Amino acid sequence: MKKKELAVAALENGIVIDHIPCASLFKVVNLLGIEHLDKSVTIGFNLDSERLGKKGIIKIADVEVPKEVLNRIAVIAPRAVVNIIRDYEVVEKREVALPDELHDIVRCNNPKCISNNEPMPTHFHVVGRDPLVLRCHYCERKVEHSEITLK
Repeated sequence: MKKKELAVAALENGIVIDHIPCASLFKVVNLLGIEHLDKSVTIGFNLDSERLGKKGIIKIADVEVPKEVLNRIAVIAPRAVVNIIRDYEVVEKREVALPDELHDIVRCNNPKCISNNEPMPTHFHVVGRDPLVLRCHYCERKVEHSEITLK
């Protein structure tokens, strides 16, 4: 029997965001503002995954991620899993959850939309989850996953 090894080192305390599609990994890295953290960060790219074929993973020591940030991650990596680590043990495991409505997270791609011409937050309804499709509350333009731009 072949002994398995961890692809990245164990974490004492912090979070692990797992099952990130490789195409979305660096968008998630940017969203988390990792370049501004003074904590230990491990980023795994193109790791083997039974679920995705290849995946990305982010481990951050001694932090917790606010729900608003997890909602933003859900837009670009809707099947990502967040693990909360305490004393080297997973104490909580949850998939990111895409809410039914997104407020001030996604930019409308309609240049004539009021949200692009007035100082107001954007508002989208999730009309499809697999694949992800959003509809602007104001102009009703549909935005597919590949067209999404985060604010």
